[in-house]
Amino acid sequence: MLGLKLPTDPRWVNIVEKNIEDILVDHAYCEQKAASTAISLIVGFPEYTELVQEMVELVNEEMSHFKMVHDLILENGWTLGRDRKDDYVISLITFFPKGGSRTTQLVHRLLYAALIEARSCERFRLLSEELEDKKLAKFYKKLMISEAGHYTMFLNFARQYGDRKEVDQKWEALLNFEADIMSNLGNKETIHG
Repeated sequence: MLGLKLPTDPRWVNIVEKNIEDILVDHAYCEQKAASTAISLIVGFPEYTELVQEMVELVNEEMSHFKMVHDLILENGWTLGRDRKDDYVISLITFFPKGGSRTTQLVHRLLYAALIEARSCERFRLLSEELEDKKLAKFYKKLMISEAGHYTMFLNFARQYGDRKEVDQKWEALLNFEADIMSNLGNKETIHG
């Protein structure tokens, strides 16, 4: 369903289990960044009314996810800690050239967002199936379902606002590029790394 070209190595879960605090902190910031992305789409493309309405809902949902993750951090006696750079996203956003029409910029941002959500969904599925901590596994199963909805929403908006054939070609190329990125990641205690 997600179309990812390179699945996460299941051994990544072993890294996660040894570094739960780090993964939760990274995850909290991922949720915050997802909310920020939705806000930036509202600010940057206010004339797309349907998109704006969906992004308002997404901001609320992502911030509720942030709170849920932050609550888990606090339950364990930890603190949020500082944000770290996301090598995955930094690499991913180099794929499309800067510039172009507003529509092209919007489509590119929507495709990036769709792919980030798809990879998060895939990682959350893995955590829901493989974590020994059953409470945390159940938590990630719930979030996995949510991420799948976000992935399809962003991809559908890209197809709605751009030329469908061109968008699908860009999506396929981006998936291949992302697979190359993922071949060098999967060994860190981060959601995407």
